[in-house]
Amino acid sequence: MIIDRLENKDLYPFGPAWNKAFAFLASLTPQTAEGRYAIKGDDIFAIVMCYTTGTPETSLLESHRNYVDIQTVLDGAERFECANREDLSIEVFYDAAKDIELYERKSSRGICADITPGTFIMLYPHDAHMAALMTDDTPKQVKKVVVKVKAGLLEILPKQ
Repeated sequence: MIIDRLENKDLYPFGPAWNKAFAFLASLTPQTAEGRYAIKGDDIFAIVMCYTTGTPETSLLESHRNYVDIQTVLDGAERFECANREDLSIEVFYDAAKDIELYERKSSRGICADITPGTFIMLYPHDAHMAALMTDDTPKQVKKVVVKVKAGLLEILPKQ
């Protein structure tokens, strides 16, 4: 997992797929319409969405096998909880059609990070994550984007 500011994207030498993802992110504003955006077919695409943040008790941790997620908030703020998927109990086994596996949250001993406009979180396939969490005690509206990049397209990627 990487958590950083968007302006630091060039510190990571992941190649053309990384650059395409961040060029797309740079084109977005809080007024960008919700929906799916093709960046490079099914190899790189984005989903812009709005929702209200909630609590960890109402969510499950998830991971993906085929895609790396690059997520940022366009408006609002959300908390992420992250853990290594190998340390978790599977709640819903891997669904290849949706590229998702869900895990039980046993405690909050994972890594927590608040993502706000101007920051991003990149999640590798081994990073189980739970997004859409409140940053304080009040649910708030968030508009965010998730860029999905096929893991094999990034030039420097740790072995799984």
